[in-house]
Amino acid sequence: MNALHKLLRDKKGATAIEYGLIAALIAVAAIAAMQGLGNQLKTTFDNVSSNMKAS
Repeated sequence: MNALHKLLRDKKGATAIEYGLIAALIAVAAIAAMQGLGNQLKTTFDNVSSNMKAS
């Protein structure tokens, strides 16, 4: 019974889970931002390539 009380009072596991969720949220936001930037770069390089071919 004493071990159960210690387990319920332990906050380390909850803190680790919270940090894991925050890290996952940051990763999702970073991936979304990089995909948007990648699409913009592709458009820019396509424009440069077509302008060089036309010259």
